[in-house]
Amino acid sequence: MNCHACGTALSASARFCHKCGAVVAPASAPEHSAGWKLGLPWAVAGLAVGGLVAVLVMRGGAASPGPSAGIAPVGRAPAAASDISQMSTEEMAQRLFDRTMRLSEEGKQDSVAFFGPMAIQTYAQLPALDNHARYDIGMLQLAVGNPAGAAAEADTLLAAVPTHLYGLLLRARAADALNDAARANRAYADFLRNEASERARGRPEYQAHANTLDAFKQEALSRTGEGS
Repeated sequence: MNCHACGTALSASARFCHKCGAVVAPASAPEHSAGWKLGLPWAVAGLAVGGLVAVLVMRGGAASPGPSAGIAPVGRAPAAASDISQMSTEEMAQRLFDRTMRLSEEGKQDSVAFFGPMAIQTYAQLPALDNHARYDIGMLQLAVGNPAGAAAEADTLLAAVPTHLYGLLLRARAADALNDAARANRAYADFLRNEASERARGRPEYQAHANTLDAFKQEALSRTGEGS
């Protein structure tokens, strides 16, 4: 089939045009087809996420010209641009997280204000949030200027795993942003006290942000005076 907006040839399962981002109209169905009401909320949610990612790809291509409109996830090898209609919600969330954090590092807060909420909304579409996802959401909350939201993610993460390094990092960052020096200092100290044993557990999520944890350890050593 072809895109109704630009005429690009699409796969039979495509939900969005990979060239222009237009929503592909679903095949017509009987007016009283059984089960359509049951599936409607999920369809609307899927279209909403897909629409956000379509905007991401179109704006990202305009802002960052290059041979590929794809965004390489942090710490992973660049990959060729893919058909956004074939991405899972998790892939969409990771793509948006990587772009938001990159823009934040570059000081482009106007773009962060655009992509950050999109990323947070996409994470909200996941069926469950693991420790890694909560860390990502917390970092996004910090990037968009919502340290209270980051602190809430830290509290939720630490309620499940009291020594989790992601939770302690988020707690320290959020407390610093909220000018709560005492709480921040406790979080830095807790991070250092648990860092070796936690890293020894080999939690798979730690590998995704190993460089961040290493840098935060040095910051914590400096902050607490243990590195002097």
